[in-house]
Amino acid sequence: MIPISFGSQVCGDETAGAAREWLVTDGRGGYAMGTVNGLRTRRYHGLLVVAGETPAVRRVGLVGLDPAVVLPSGAQVRLGAHEWANGTVDPRGFELLEEFTLSDGVPRWRWRIGDLVIERELAMTYGRSCVAVTHRLVSGGPVRLDLSAVCTWRDAHGERRADGPTPRMEPTADGAVVEGAFRLAGPGWEPHGQWWLGVRHREEAARGLHPQEDLWYAGRFSGALEFPGDTVSVLAWADDLAEAPPPAPEVIEAARRRNRAVVAAAKPADAVAATLALAADAFVVRTSTGPDVVAGYPWFGAWSRDTMIAYEGLFLHTGRADEGRELLRSYAATLSEGMLANTADTGRVEYNTVDATLWFLHAVSRHVTVTGDTDLGDELLPALRGVVDAHLAGTRYGIRVDPADGLLTQGAPGEALTWMDARVYGVPVTPRVGKPVEVNALWVNGLAGLVELAELAGTDADGLKGAHARALESFRRRFPSPLGWLYDVVDAPAPAYPLGGAAHHDDDLLRPNQLLAWSLPYAPLTPDEPTIRRIGAELLTPLGPRSLAPGSEGFTGRHRGGPAERDGAYHQGTVWPWLLGPYVDAARRAKMSVDTLFAGIHSHLTEFGLGSVSETADGSAPHAATGCPFQAWSVAEVLRARRTG
Repeated sequence: MIPISFGSQVCGDETAGAAREWLVTDGRGGYAMGTVNGLRTRRYHGLLVVAGETPAVRRVGLVGLDPAVVLPSGAQVRLGAHEWANGTVDPRGFELLEEFTLSDGVPRWRWRIGDLVIERELAMTYGRSCVAVTHRLVSGGPVRLDLSAVCTWRDAHGERRADGPTPRMEPTADGAVVEGAFRLAGPGWEPHGQWWLGVRHREEAARGLHPQEDLWYAGRFSGALEFPGDTVSVLAWADDLAEAPPPAPEVIEAARRRNRAVVAAAKPADAVAATLALAADAFVVRTSTGPDVVAGYPWFGAWSRDTMIAYEGLFLHTGRADEGRELLRSYAATLSEGMLANTADTGRVEYNTVDATLWFLHAVSRHVTVTGDTDLGDELLPALRGVVDAHLAGTRYGIRVDPADGLLTQGAPGEALTWMDARVYGVPVTPRVGKPVEVNALWVNGLAGLVELAELAGTDADGLKGAHARALESFRRRFPSPLGWLYDVVDAPAPAYPLGGAAHHDDDLLRPNQLLAWSLPYAPLTPDEPTIRRIGAELLTPLGPRSLAPGSEGFTGRHRGGPAERDGAYHQGTVWPWLLGPYVDAARRAKMSVDTLFAGIHSHLTEFGLGSVSETADGSAPHAATGCPFQAWSVAEVLRARRTG
């Protein structure tokens, strides 16, 4: 894997060290997450964040273990870091950090106090909500190490305040149980119980969200570090509180072994591919209903569109075809009126997307093509035919095949059904009512894939062939624009007319959605170099294509501010790294060199979410990363596109 290591110039800097985040996951949707310098900048940061029945339902438990070294003289050196409501950062333990490394997916910090060096490592138990934190004396000593357990128990999206109930604590032989929800265990436990008031999260402030919370100082662990190699370790876990995990060093070593095995199973061609393979592992989780995909950390759960776009990269290029097979069967069971369930993150199953179902057709087709698993194709074919029938007849939100041309149209008041689905105060920013280009490229692609599955199954494919031929002919006739690229939407309602009005127009804004018309396996068009270069000249950045060309009406170069500002910019120029996959595919098919297209992403692996790829980035230079630092489809599409080449 690529080396990820920072010295004191980054670790010891308040801003630089806080801008780089690490993530360790438990295979269930829970995680530990923080920054290189230990400063908690998000409400989502913590050492034990516990997933519920679904990955989207998370609760923050153990927030931190603040180290403090007690020297033989009795002097105390605090190694933690907190920002407070008045903007003060105290303590500033990061100023004593000499190194942070991320090796085999395990983060490690080293603090130096003269000739005294102490290192910390942490890992989670795969398949269990458990974190292990070990501190080791590297040189110097003897000293005593105190570890202050800072806790809460709250929804990951919220805060907890001291004017509410005091956390309930029950003593155990080696620590405590907090709120009956998670347990702390380690040496020399001394309970305290005190609110720390006004802890500030600077990233939440930057996102226009409430940035403060109060934290509960539950107590302190303590142990002696007399000789190099001595350790002081703490475990924290949820679920079965009576079943103690293995010792912390064993948990950490087991995590290393598993991470190496994950990388080996992916058979990476180089260090970057190995890094992406391990990054992909964070998103594949197992719930009570089987495998699933977390769309992004720290705030997303499972979204079917993201899952199906990421499917090939996450499963077929990492040696997970068996898990993928199980996932596809599980998702097929959610089909209703020809539509795939989009998400249950909101607390109920929602069917509110036009494209997730089409990406599902694509994922099944790719699974059968790549693995030769025709049994799965045969099993799912009736359900997939049902999808086509429902779209031909018409389903929710006006999603239907237009009998006039065989293309898919969609739209309903107040809805944004494509992947460009942001809303501001309930109003879609880019509703894209009519016939969006990527939706119809996916429709053509999906029909062609189903024709192949039907022929492999030895069943009649004439109806599918007819629908495909008609959609293909109409796509080639309707979408090319005189401007030299493709219309983003055809048959869109004219601005002067309400949804469903008589007048229509074709939207020629330059967006990246058209890339799918050249990049999909059964793409409706063959790309040419001048067209792809023209699109790249306007949209391409070091981290992927912009969602709208600069100079276009509504272009927004910064994905910043409060929720309304960020949602308004989400698809109006913001960069989406996952789109690098379709761009690279289209460029390859146009016989263009793609050797330099990944350079920015390679550097990005050490800049934001360490070892991973962010959800978004600013459309204007320097294209600072935004959104989730760890995003499934971003990682998956970069991994797939690099490997395909």
